[in-house]
Formats: sequence, structure tokens, C-alpha cells
Amino acid sequence: MWNLGIVSKVFFSRFCRVLLKHHNLTTRQPFHQLLPKKPSLPSAAWHRAVRGMFIQTQDTPNPNSLKFIPGREVLESRTMEFSTPAAAYCSPLARQLFRIEGVKSVFFGPDFITITKESEDLDWNLLKPDIYAAIMDFFASGLPVVTDEAPRTDTAASEEDDEVVLMIKELLDTRIRPTVQEDGGDVIYKGFEDGIVQLKLQGSCTSCPSSIITLKNGIQNMLQFYIPEVEGVEQVVDDDDDVEKEANST
Repeated sequence: MWNLGIVSKVFFSRFCRVLLKHHNLTTRQPFHQLLPKKPSLPSAAWHRAVRGMFIQTQDTPNPNSLKFIPGREVLESRTMEFSTPAAAYCSPLARQLFRIEGVKSVFFGPDFITITKESEDLDWNLLKPDIYAAIMDFFASGLPVVTDEAPRTDTAASEEDDEVVLMIKELLDTRIRPTVQEDGGDVIYKGFEDGIVQLKLQGSCTSCPSSIITLKNGIQNMLQFYIPEVEGVEQVVDDDDDVEKEANST
């Protein structure tokens, strides 16, 4: 198992070199200010379930995605995306949500659920009651959110990672992913080759109109500032995403 003390020393050493090179670091624009601003919509709306469960809804930068906060743990410290009903084979909760007409994809965060609807024509006010009921009924059932069949998407540091990859993962986990998760999504490390960091956007970020701005003006600038070896960032899509994009373009 990778020695976290070594990781911290490597990161601190590189960070100090950056400070010496860029003495005006404190005047740089914070990362969260580089991300697209949220629209001027109500920050949250509360729904009181009959059984005493409170579910908070929060807008995201993607008008087709809405963040549901049930007030209890969903997936501990990990995230998981279900882009199709078939991908939800390992999650009783995701399967239940996909039964609702108009639900396009489901994303689980540590303490929230992001639902993406099929089109802008669908009214959230019509979808919300069914989503509230599905979430409430599930947590009342006592079933696990995901079963043991669920695939792991762990991108933690490993002994096979070199210094640059360790730096990339450290920045993603401590500075970038928490900000993206606040908007109902996530960004997953997929690889680093020829100076290009490969990332996969999930949740509300998947089909968000401002996702490219987030990648280039936010994530790429942050990584390049601290890690000179990073020349750029590119988005990676899975095979299922490619098929869906081709279907929508025909």
C-alpha cells in the first residue's frame, strides 16, 4: 500500500517550488471563481415527506439535472453514475428511480442523488413528486443503495503511480472534486499520457452546457498551475456515452 507520508512530502516539495516560482500566488484567482456561475435560481427547496423524512432539492448549473439531498448517507465517500437502466443492475435505488418516466440518468454522491431528466420540455414540478416518493420508499425499505456486484471506481493513489500522477490525483481529490460535487457531479481520473490528463465527467456535468468551460478554465488551469508536466486536459467518454451521442445525432 502506498505510503501517504511519502505522497504528502512529494506534494509539499512540489508546492514549495511553485511558490518560489510564482511569488504572487495569493493574487491568483481562486479555482471556484473560474467555474461557471450558477444561474440566479432559488438555492434550495424543501420537501417534507409524510413519514418525517426531509428531502432538500438544489439547482445545478445544468438545467436538466437536479440535486436531491435526503439528509442521510448515500454512498459514504464514493460516487457512482448510472447512465442507463441496464447499468443500474447493482443498485435497487437506481432501478427504482429509472422506473419514473422522464428520468435519463442517476448519479449517487456521498450524501446526495443527482437526477438528470430526458429533455428541457419536461417540468421538474411533475417529476419531483415521483422522485420524492421513490427515494422515501427506498430508505424505508432498508435495502442497500448498491449491492456487492457494484463495480469499484476507486482512483486513489497506488504504488504504480509516478510522482506526476500522484500530484494529479492529490489535486483532484482535495481541490477539484469537492467543488464539482457541490454542483451535483464529479470528475474521475482516467489516465495521463503525453502531458494530457484524461478525465471523465459525471452527474450533472455530463451533459452540462458549461462542461467544457469547467474543464478548460477551471480544472486545466488548476492542474497546469501546480504541475508543469500537465499540458492539457481532455474529456473521456465511455462506450455507452458514444452510442447515446450517435443516437441523438441521427
